[in-house]
Amino acid sequence: MTPETAIQTIAVMGGGSWATALAKMLLRNCRNIVWYMRRDDRIQEFKECGHNPAYLTDVEFDVSRIHFTSDINEAVRMADTLLMAMPSPYFLSHMEKITETLANKTIVSAIKGIVPEVNLTIADYMVSHYGVASDRVLVIGGPCHAEEVALDRVSYLTIGCADPERAEAFGRCIGSHSVRTIISLDVQGIEYAAVLKNVYAIVAGIIHGMKGGDNFTAMLVSNAVREMERFVDAVDPRPRNICDSVYLGDLLVTAYSKFSRNHNFGSMLGKGYSVKATRMEMEQTAEGYFGTKCIYEINQKYGVDMPILEGLYSILYEGVMPRRAISRIAIRLT
Repeated sequence: MTPETAIQTIAVMGGGSWATALAKMLLRNCRNIVWYMRRDDRIQEFKECGHNPAYLTDVEFDVSRIHFTSDINEAVRMADTLLMAMPSPYFLSHMEKITETLANKTIVSAIKGIVPEVNLTIADYMVSHYGVASDRVLVIGGPCHAEEVALDRVSYLTIGCADPERAEAFGRCIGSHSVRTIISLDVQGIEYAAVLKNVYAIVAGIIHGMKGGDNFTAMLVSNAVREMERFVDAVDPRPRNICDSVYLGDLLVTAYSKFSRNHNFGSMLGKGYSVKATRMEMEQTAEGYFGTKCIYEINQKYGVDMPILEGLYSILYEGVMPRRAISRIAIRLT
């Protein structure tokens, strides 16, 4: 490891379930971390009870090893590596508060979404808007649910970066007996696949809510991975195996798992809830709702054949009834 890629202090940016799971991973290998949370009341309660009061509440922390702050600029100043783990719809509202320079930081994105206002991946946004060198930006892909990390179940993370040495350095910070890491150069492929798997998980959830059956769901998912491949290859042509865990594996776990908020979002739609009611009912952000619109708009440039995405877009943004849209998707499956 060179001094350039060495990691000294990591700041976790976000207070949700995924941020909490990542903090648990880090504290197995790092003596101390910085943790930025927006709300002072949550920080105070965390310090008093020794766990996140709102997410993964069974995970206990030694709070003496955590420097909590609600000042995002303090977190940036204190750390050389920023681990972004806030939901993508709120990413810009946090970033707009930053006045410190980010060009000399290592940025790790654990955000499974796109910056909605500009339709850029997190990596592209950090490079274009903050002058961060592309080889200083890392992205994390699954398959890995925060809830299973909390239960110490064996999980796998793929770390993507143009600089493999930097990715390996971060991998040593989060790897453990139960969390295994894989290194990849495919930064864009990992980011777009992470967005699309949430999109397809909503559709799988709709089928579940409609009691469409396992046969139909399996057909949907097998088509979804090919649709994912077509889009990712159009946006970033390079050799990749879509059956690798970071693509197919993450899609499978998100489409089928009881922990998948996107699947659960879709299931409510399939049971007859309106889009508005479902969004109000969900306690956590379903990234696929926002990702559907972003990918749909990005694909206006590329023109990739994406009947599953287009069908979901018609449900979420055009008021088409789920049963009608799913029927249209069904006749396109091969």
